[in-house]
Amino acid sequence: MSLESLRYRRGSLRVLNQLLLPQRSCYEQIGGVRQGWEAIRAMQVRGAPAIAIVGCLSLAVELHGGAGMGQGKAGLETFIHDSLRYLVTARPTAVNMARAAEELGAFTSQEAQREEVTAESLRESVIQWAEAMLEKDLRDNRSIGEHGARHLLQASPQDKVTVLTHCNTGSLATAGYGTALGVIRSLHALGCLAHVYCTETRPYNQGARLTAYELVYEHIPATLIVDSMVSVAMKEKGVSAVVVGADRVVANGDTANKVGTYQLAIAAKHHGIPFYVAAPSTSCDLSLAEGAEIVIEERPSQELTDVNGVRIAAPGIGVWNPAFDVTPHELITGGIITELGVFRPEELREALTRAVKGE
Repeated sequence: MSLESLRYRRGSLRVLNQLLLPQRSCYEQIGGVRQGWEAIRAMQVRGAPAIAIVGCLSLAVELHGGAGMGQGKAGLETFIHDSLRYLVTARPTAVNMARAAEELGAFTSQEAQREEVTAESLRESVIQWAEAMLEKDLRDNRSIGEHGARHLLQASPQDKVTVLTHCNTGSLATAGYGTALGVIRSLHALGCLAHVYCTETRPYNQGARLTAYELVYEHIPATLIVDSMVSVAMKEKGVSAVVVGADRVVANGDTANKVGTYQLAIAAKHHGIPFYVAAPSTSCDLSLAEGAEIVIEERPSQELTDVNGVRIAAPGIGVWNPAFDVTPHELITGGIITELGVFRPEELREALTRAVKGE
């Protein structure tokens, strides 16, 4: 059984406070949009798919409680649009929340224009739309895992592969199963995984705290390494492939992911190791032509200078703390793994466009 980043039933949303892991497992109640925004911003919940799901479900919970119902259908529509715009501001780099807000906003406007739709039926439709995200994300993650595992094995001369991964892309970053960690899970289920190396992922240590926690929980053979060890690990530990997640993949295949991903891709290219990005199509943003257009979130300096509230850096030192970096598409040598299949970066736009058209 996989870990759960959130627990939802109609009218109730609880998220696993990932800031407390691995020492404590504590689910905290999200009563509405403001609390959802705060949980996302504080990184109690993180991972691009999970951010979008928690954001939309926090709106569903508030709507279930009667919010926005006092001014009829028009007032409810305005409340939904305002709430979605607010949720997008929590963490701007990950595209999933922005895309979900755009799609749910368009759905809301379309429904509201229908004469037979009442405020009550509009509320119910929006709640159901948000709830459907949970099941779709889980289905997509399993497809990503299966496509990725098959592709890695076909490209490898060995029956069992060793994978290096970065940050946390598992059940804790999604509705369940995971993206890059979903590929690892699928390899393990097939009996084709030799070993996993996961980075600590400074400064928030998502690898040490979360990925290591998931791997140990599921008895997957793994070793934790520091971020600065990736090149020597590739050289000496028989790494077959590097598989990472994504917060935003743009039209040419450039990919924003947790800071440190770019240097992983450079090292993998030097060592001739395939570098894969695993992400659902909801993390792909064809409206941006290249990675230079992605807005990169910068986090507070205390995340770098302090550990558990204790300062470890010299007072007065300047800090630059971007949460993400952008890996150029030409370094993504293995491919981009989506629920639709595995594509070379230059194939991605056409594949996604065909999927939208239903071809």
